[in-house]
Amino acid sequence: MDNNTLNRTGIESLRLEVNGRRIHYLKAGGGPPVVLVHGGASDSRDWLDTMTALSGHFTFYAPDLIGFGQSERNEQGYYLSDFSDSLMGFIDTLQIQNPALVGHSFGARVCLDVARFNQAKIKKLVLIDASGLGRMSAFGSVLFTGFWALRKLLRKPQPFPRFLSKEGENYNWVGGEVLQKLQTPTLLIWKSFDPYMPLALARRAKKLIPGAKLAVIKGYGHAPHQQKIHADFERILLDFLDRG
Repeated sequence: MDNNTLNRTGIESLRLEVNGRRIHYLKAGGGPPVVLVHGGASDSRDWLDTMTALSGHFTFYAPDLIGFGQSERNEQGYYLSDFSDSLMGFIDTLQIQNPALVGHSFGARVCLDVARFNQAKIKKLVLIDASGLGRMSAFGSVLFTGFWALRKLLRKPQPFPRFLSKEGENYNWVGGEVLQKLQTPTLLIWKSFDPYMPLALARRAKKLIPGAKLAVIKGYGHAPHQQKIHADFERILLDFLDRG
């Protein structure tokens, strides 16, 4: 295992093998375990501010999902179940006991599947501007396609792998009957004006997931944990994870 300390933040950069695949992850802090899962066009570095601000309260693990960041990438692509199986394998390989799962955007979609299939192993679930609760807005689709085309034009590699589909899997939709069976204590954190995933999706999910809470952060954006003023996000996350 490679152990490289990031001097600026005191966060460790580590590697391990999960189900035969090489996974890179960041680790910091001390206390109850929390696994942070990045969105679909980024990697574990998205969580540096969160880990720095709250590492006195929790032990954070932030993996690069397979196909992202410094983790192994199969050019043929991955199914949705590959991502969730790999994330659960990451938790099992490190023997992380009853972690809270915190996922952003596509990472929240992966966390949702991990939680629904492993409810006894996951203590809490935090879904941040999550995909999987409904289709992306028309404007968001235009933005996504535009960024994809620009990277293609500039011959820059896409930050995400190829996404494969198979029967029974839907990246954009988790049915209401699935959400109603979710027993894991759940918090939804959303920007009031998200260009990709409208707030209405979070409000619908809150009604369906038993006991779910919804925290709305005012303003425009899709990633409240990455914006310059992210103290509100950190306060909301700390309050939920510290409770019970």
